[in-house]
Amino acid sequence: MADTNLPNAPRAQSAIVAESLTRNFGDRAAVDHVSFEVTQGEVFGFLGPNGAGKSTTARMLTGFVRPTSGRALIGGFDVATQASAARRLIGVVAEEANVYADLTVLQNVLLMAELHGLPKLQRLTRASELLQTFDMHERKKQKGRELSKGLRQRLMLCMALVSDPKVLFLDEPTTGLDVVSTHMIREVIQRMNRERGMTVFITTHNMEEADQLCHRVAIIDKGKLAAIDTPAALRNRVSSMRSVEVRFAQSGIQPQDVMAEPIGKVVIAANGFKVFAPDPGRVAQEIATRASARHLSIESLNTLSPSLEEVFMSITGGAHGSH
Repeated sequence: MADTNLPNAPRAQSAIVAESLTRNFGDRAAVDHVSFEVTQGEVFGFLGPNGAGKSTTARMLTGFVRPTSGRALIGGFDVATQASAARRLIGVVAEEANVYADLTVLQNVLLMAELHGLPKLQRLTRASELLQTFDMHERKKQKGRELSKGLRQRLMLCMALVSDPKVLFLDEPTTGLDVVSTHMIREVIQRMNRERGMTVFITTHNMEEADQLCHRVAIIDKGKLAAIDTPAALRNRVSSMRSVEVRFAQSGIQPQDVMAEPIGKVVIAANGFKVFAPDPGRVAQEIATRASARHLSIESLNTLSPSLEEVFMSITGGAHGSH
């Protein structure tokens, strides 16, 4: 086994390593000394407001943009100095689906397989499998230009996956897509990760997507890494945003009717209220006990963690874009 203490030795468990990645445009640092590691077999979300440095970081990791300083490793290979070895391990799906407009669906996938050096028989087998997976087999003779955005994105995924990459990079994979394509793309990402152990790096604005797909997420803001953790742990950081939501069969019940003293913010709703508290379990218990003593009928009582979107807004000061 390679000595992992050597500076250029591949790191056994790390699929992606960013070491103090920095990219300046003029006197502005678009990405400012960003460091993180993505473990093999991890689905890793990269979130940030518009202009925060998400795409620039992804482009440095995939070799499309050279860092001003720092370095990126894929599977232990330096993206700048061992570019061909690093690129062999990756598949990339950019935000704007670039398929060859004059080629058919099948020809697009076969061309990509050929560029990756797959033998002819393997090209056909793999292309056929992927077109079936993405429900594109019936469209294999359609030209690229005839496809909707959702179908183009599915085709881009077929093209990126035909070489069976170890690491898949997805830039805003479901932005502006129809529900069917969105669901299918998320389901295939999860399956490829689960069955093939594929590492997936996703830049996204979509908090629900990050929450659903990612083992860990990093939040970048103004070019710097603001947080990195599991979605659950990030939610726990903002304990002031935990809450209890209660609805009664009776109307007009006020917080003071069932609580000694409401802590934090209270939002009154129809037939109930929502109260923010760092320990929602205890508050819920108090509400249930006092409501029972007063013979009030509770229709629903839920303790709620903050959504990933609320965490994101809290960390970035609410300055994210319109997506």
